[in-house]
Amino acid sequence: MDYFVAPNSIVRRIWGTADTVLFIFAGAAAEFALNKAVDWLYFTGRLPADPLARLFSTVDYARRIVFADRAGAERAIDSIAAIHAAVEARRGQAIPAWAYRDVLFMLIGYSMRAFEVLERPLTDAERAEIVTVFCRVGQRMGVPDLPTSYPEWRAARQQHLARDTAASHYTADLYVQYRRHLGGPRYHLLRLVQGLVAPAGVRQLLQLPAGFYIAPAVAFYRRTRHWQVSQWARNAMLPAAYRARIQALDAAPVVLAEPAAAFQPTRRCPMH
Repeated sequence: MDYFVAPNSIVRRIWGTADTVLFIFAGAAAEFALNKAVDWLYFTGRLPADPLARLFSTVDYARRIVFADRAGAERAIDSIAAIHAAVEARRGQAIPAWAYRDVLFMLIGYSMRAFEVLERPLTDAERAEIVTVFCRVGQRMGVPDLPTSYPEWRAARQQHLARDTAASHYTADLYVQYRRHLGGPRYHLLRLVQGLVAPAGVRQLLQLPAGFYIAPAVAFYRRTRHWQVSQWARNAMLPAAYRARIQALDAAPVVLAEPAAAFQPTRRCPMH
């Protein structure tokens, strides 16, 4: 069978592990709040209304692309592009190309960082493969000026972080929503994980705690996460309503069911 992402790809390993996916979205939740295109997240109002539901909408799409056959993955990408186009038409303006690149760059950057925090250092070939996979998603969506190598992505990533992130009233509101939906203890844990995986500029803008506060606990969990008590501890920290869905992320299906479409007033989208 022809796949969009090869069965032995490092991308499948990263996105087939619940812990890694959670760390990816902890980092993305921080950077989304600072992105200068964050007003698009508020256009439908669905992300601030229910950040956890939006996270799982994004996970559904990302994992469908990563684990489906090529035709299924391309349908998912085309669906995302069409939904974005519908929102652009409704608002009467286009999402800037740099904002699409920012999202792809986040997925690349946090995929790498989460895996290295929880597993091991990536090889140069694995980093290049991660860049290639997500840039192929962007190419299918028609996003211009995408990098063609890991060094090119790394340089562009630094430029985008310097140019496209800033604290705003949207930032403050999103963090209010994070706390409201997670509760105090889980919210503080989120910020600790964000401090571990986010780039220095993001940490500074959000005043996140330094990563070394949680690094020893993460290192211990990494060594013992197959123990039953460690799994119990992780699951106890998850919101009960989402516990089963998070645990299911540890399964890496070859073909995922069609997720609910997203990104319109009655639909959800990876960015909204």
